[in-house]
Order: sequence, then structure tokens, then C-alpha cells
Amino acid sequence: MRLFATYTFGQALLTVLELALLFLWIWIAITVVIDIFRSHDLSGWAKAGWLVLIVLFPLLGVLIYIIARSDKMKAHRVSDERQQEVALIAELGDLKDRGILTDEEFQRAKRQRRLSLAAPPSPDDDIAELESLKDRGLLSEEEFQRAKQKALA
Repeated sequence: MRLFATYTFGQALLTVLELALLFLWIWIAITVVIDIFRSHDLSGWAKAGWLVLIVLFPLLGVLIYIIARSDKMKAHRVSDERQQEVALIAELGDLKDRGILTDEEFQRAKRQRRLSLAAPPSPDDDIAELESLKDRGLLSEEEFQRAKQKALA
């Protein structure tokens, strides 16, 4: 009981901050180790070297890895996201083939799940989508013009 009586609010906040930083450090270190193992451009010896560096000098090893290979880490993340998107679209196609999704639901879900690697929609894409909505009667001429100006801005 005496421990709690001498443990101040400031010490409690500092403990919470230290735990948050510890979990953040663990998360970053695990992310780096996972990236090392999924790197197809590294040989086995290079992977072993990075792991030895991280085990012997954790902070330094992780920082050097992040600085040296941040572009590759991003490429791996984007590649994984794209593979997940492709798998999701394939699963949606399977649901459509089995009759669980209608063709319209499939197309709507596919539009909502554009591939993450694709460039963001251009103003031309947005305007084409707006024209489609206007042609189907879902947008008035005034709404179309306002949205078109917003897309071009």
C-alpha cells in the first residue's frame, strides 16, 4: 500500500508514456524484421546481416534499415495492399459467380475498392462519373455543374 501512496500523478503519466513508447518501439522493430524477411531483393546473407545488426544494436540497426531501405519498405507495403485488393476483387467476383451478388452490386463494390496503386482519379474520371450520375437522373444539372467545378478546382 505504501507504494501507491508515494507514486505521484506525474510518475503515473511518465509510466504511461514510457509504455506507449515501448509498444511503439516493438511495433517498429517487428515491422522492420517482417520487411527483411519479405524482401525478395535481399540474399539470405544480407537478411542474416540485417538481423544480426538489429539484434546486436537494436536502435541503431532499425534506424539504419529504415533510412537505407525506406523506399523498399514502401514498395513492399504498396505491393501487399495491391495483392489484398486483387484478392478482394477476386472474392467479389466469386460471390457474383455464385449468385450471392448481383452484377450491379459487384460493379459498385469494385468501384469502391479501386486498386490502391492506381493513380488517384483524375478530374476527367470524376467528370465522367458525374455525367453518368446525371444521365441516370441521380444529379440535377445544377448539382452536376457545381460538382464539376469542384472536381476541376
